[in-house]
Amino acid sequence: MRTTMQKKMFFLDLDGTTLKDDKTIPPENIAAIKEAVDRGHYVAIATGRAIASARPLVRALGMQRKGCFLISYNGALIYELEGETILRDLKLPDEYAHYLFSEAKKRDLYIQAYSDQYILAPYECPQLQYYAGLTTMEYRVVDDLFERMCYDTPKVLLVSVTGQETLLDFQREHMEWERGRCVSFFSCPEYLEYCPKLGTKAQGVAFMEEYLHLDHDNTIAIGDEENDLSMIRFAGVGAVMKNAREPVRKYADYITENDNNHAGVAEVIYKFIR
Repeated sequence: MRTTMQKKMFFLDLDGTTLKDDKTIPPENIAAIKEAVDRGHYVAIATGRAIASARPLVRALGMQRKGCFLISYNGALIYELEGETILRDLKLPDEYAHYLFSEAKKRDLYIQAYSDQYILAPYECPQLQYYAGLTTMEYRVVDDLFERMCYDTPKVLLVSVTGQETLLDFQREHMEWERGRCVSFFSCPEYLEYCPKLGTKAQGVAFMEEYLHLDHDNTIAIGDEENDLSMIRFAGVGAVMKNAREPVRKYADYITENDNNHAGVAEVIYKFIR
């Protein structure tokens, strides 16, 4: 008697997970994604990156096809790759973005917003160059960015290249203000992100479960950093990369034997489709 295949959906973080440390892609990951989709499963990239930064990587992964999705800005924007269709597009309310810019300015911290294509920066600085270099995004310097009240941004991001402590202090000082308004987390020690209240990777998983009528137990999230924790804890299976830090590893249902430089993502995909 033939049984109906249970469709699974994989949610893959990019940096430190699908990508190697040098930002290249292990060919085994490309092959595993192709096999999963060929077999009728779904794959989504779930990243904190902007869509302009993630799109070239999605193309390199061979994911511009039916069954593939992009969850960017940590869940604020959800994109169906085959038809290049936006399924959800959340923005951080302007008053919250303006408040965070004002607070960052008081502390002489670098902060940025986003348009559809560009990083929006208040000034040129090493932090901007560092971020733009790693994400390969273009940027625009907007002279009145600290003063404006029309951001229409999916998130704001603070960058420090001299240590995490100043960003941790900022997050702690604004924890009470943040409650009920938005969410904050670190996507790496250098980046503190503030996103819409529903702009998390867990909410991205929940959205896709409803959109595709998926069984919750058949969702598998793979990540390595603090901003991946929400989906790792929410998904049916939370897989954590061998290279993840201990605060993330302790929430894993499965820890890979291989790190991001040795196709840990392919390891997880094959484990659940073969």
